[in-house]
Amino acid sequence: MASLTIGDKMLYSHGESDNGKKPAESEIADPKAYLHGSFSSPSTGAPSAKRQPPPYVRSLSPDDRAHAEKMLVRRIDSRLIPMIIIMYIMNYLDRNNIAAARLSGLEEDLNLVGNQYQTSVSILFVGYVLMQIPSNLYLNKVGKPSIYLPTAMVIWGVISGATAGVHSFAGIASVRFFLGFIEAAYFPGCLYYLSCWYTRKELGFRIALLYSGALISSAFSGLIAAGITGNLDGNLGLRAWRWLFIIEGAITVVIAAGAYFLLPDFPRTTRWLSDYEKELAVWRLDEDIGEDDWIDSKHQSFWGGMKMAALDIKMWILMVMSFCMLSSASVTNFFPTVVQTLRYGRVASLLLTAPPYVLAVITAFTNAWHADRTGERYFHITLPLYIAVIAFIIAAATTSTAPRYLAMMLMPPGIYTGYVVALGWISNCMPRPPAKRAAALAAINAVSHISPIYVSYMFPSSAGPRYVVAMSICSVTAFIAIIMATILRFILVRLNKKLDRGEHVEGAINSGKGVPGDSAQRGFRFLT
Repeated sequence: MASLTIGDKMLYSHGESDNGKKPAESEIADPKAYLHGSFSSPSTGAPSAKRQPPPYVRSLSPDDRAHAEKMLVRRIDSRLIPMIIIMYIMNYLDRNNIAAARLSGLEEDLNLVGNQYQTSVSILFVGYVLMQIPSNLYLNKVGKPSIYLPTAMVIWGVISGATAGVHSFAGIASVRFFLGFIEAAYFPGCLYYLSCWYTRKELGFRIALLYSGALISSAFSGLIAAGITGNLDGNLGLRAWRWLFIIEGAITVVIAAGAYFLLPDFPRTTRWLSDYEKELAVWRLDEDIGEDDWIDSKHQSFWGGMKMAALDIKMWILMVMSFCMLSSASVTNFFPTVVQTLRYGRVASLLLTAPPYVLAVITAFTNAWHADRTGERYFHITLPLYIAVIAFIIAAATTSTAPRYLAMMLMPPGIYTGYVVALGWISNCMPRPPAKRAAALAAINAVSHISPIYVSYMFPSSAGPRYVVAMSICSVTAFIAIIMATILRFILVRLNKKLDRGEHVEGAINSGKGVPGDSAQRGFRFLT
């Protein structure tokens, strides 16, 4: 008798378990032992050398399993994805609204001179870099993303709103540093969070959905800023840029309050999943990689994960690749300024920033969906980067309006279309144990965000309209990212060939180098 669980309902249909025997009622009645990491072989009662499906999953026929899994993923998507996208929209909006504020008089009101505006932009990323690894290790240890992420959001919303009260360079520099320090918890935390819920072939598209928050934020931040600066300038004696920070900071806090009630924790500990759904959610991740994932806080090594990640050469290659991609993408921190070189008015310039990001959302979704469907990663990352290289060259080579705006239309899609797939490639290359994955995601994201610290100084107003040095550097770093992706692909192809031949691959899992658990025997291969 095969059983199918949807929500808390039990549906039954005819079928047998994979060993040809009908499971006893007691075998599917209590999945709690498996959920606590203590599942053992039903025939002997002893822990099995090679992990076997838990009783409930074994009791499902292939069709029932496929249907149950489809319904489970749909349920997870509906509760998890919309909220994390909205949260990331505000994360990115609160981080980058300083670019729109610059066009609305921030520099003049604060008497910023020389490189002080650029410093105000870059100092956020100092705090952002410092906090990412400790934050992800802590999140992995405590296992409470439903509390940790919304709390961080409340704090950064308050800090963002407080930007409206600054009156000097020292004030805005201080606020921006602490804003980056708190915001650092969110994005790497979400990358790790998603990897705890989705299989490798599901993860790329979900990361694209998450990153759409940044792209949507970039697309509509100009529209929002245009509405605020066009209607609230001087209201209650405040300049428009101050209203921008107040309104967006207040919205962030309200959304964070709702997130406390909607976000789940991890598959084993989510209250709105039945025990059978938890069992299936845990097993499908185990089955995908060959090793169990997050069990409880006692199984998480705080610094052991960082050590394992540091021993893996793949992390360092991914780090350089991501660093170069974000270095090229740093042009988006100054996108309103770059677009303004087309010599349109302030509001028109803000409106013209939207179409490139709308296009980026479409191309990122399509590319990530196809990458997950095919299981291919390399070409889905590198082909968009070649387009970005061409766009930067065009922007540096001409001052004509039409080709320059064409280049600006291609810059965000060229970088972000491949970047969302690259983010998924990190978890694909270092899937287990969870402490290693959390550390690798945070370390790569932290080092990647060093680039905006120095890139901020490449876009002084005096370098416009062509920004030759900045565009040249962005072009070179995009090409270096292509080279790093190529090296990584060669490494993964070689490892997969060894696995195909049944050869030992680079040591045990606890060395940080090998493939996890008994995954090689169960068909695990790196996605290339």
